[in-house]
Amino acid sequence: MYQQLHITAVIPALNEELAISQVVQDILALQDAVGRPVVDTVIVADNGSTDATATLAKAAGASVVLAAQRGYGAACLAAINQISATDVVVFIDGDGSVNAQQIPYLLARIAAGADLVIGSRTLGYVEAGAMTWSQQVGTALVASIINVLWSATVTDLGPLRAIRYPGLKALDMQDTRYGWTVEMQVKALQLDFALVEIPVDCRVRLGKSKISGTVRGVFGAAMGMVGMVVRLRWQQWRGCLWRDQAPLSRHS
Repeated sequence: MYQQLHITAVIPALNEELAISQVVQDILALQDAVGRPVVDTVIVADNGSTDATATLAKAAGASVVLAAQRGYGAACLAAINQISATDVVVFIDGDGSVNAQQIPYLLARIAAGADLVIGSRTLGYVEAGAMTWSQQVGTALVASIINVLWSATVTDLGPLRAIRYPGLKALDMQDTRYGWTVEMQVKALQLDFALVEIPVDCRVRLGKSKISGTVRGVFGAAMGMVGMVVRLRWQQWRGCLWRDQAPLSRHS
């Protein structure tokens, strides 16, 4: 519990045996000022790993769910489907690039009234080699497009984020691949969520990235993100929200 809020951490993972144990342990080791655990439940969504990711995650103390459909968003959705009740969901990568000890900084802003808190690598410290030039350029480009279309001040599409569970359900997340993070941020803007960014660190990941490590991954991620932005903007111009096509009344 964190300030009477039940916290669930979600870790989408694909072949992350080099880092997953430490990531889970770091999350479960978080304590508040009086020594109580900060995160109540850790769910690792194993996205079809062929290594020991699932075994190591379970041994470290996480609940493991198999996400049979490949894709970052698909893994996140599989984990969300395992949640029956919680107050806040924290999303964090399982590759060691994110400092789990900074999770309480995000939760503090949630407790102060924010609906969605994004850990911004752009505002924080990026270790040399932690982000490729294509990642940095792509992130800046997509963030700029979002800012122009929604008069926002987005600086990053980072993997470390915390969101109130009722808000997460209201977003009706759908994307199964690379557009997941963008979908969450844009839909939050469309519903006038209290969205906050805070600086976080970005470290060199352990193992090979499935996105930035290949040309196909970088191109696919970029197209997925831009495509999501265009689709959500088009639906909003038509006066509708996303899947249910309900009248758009909160943000025009």
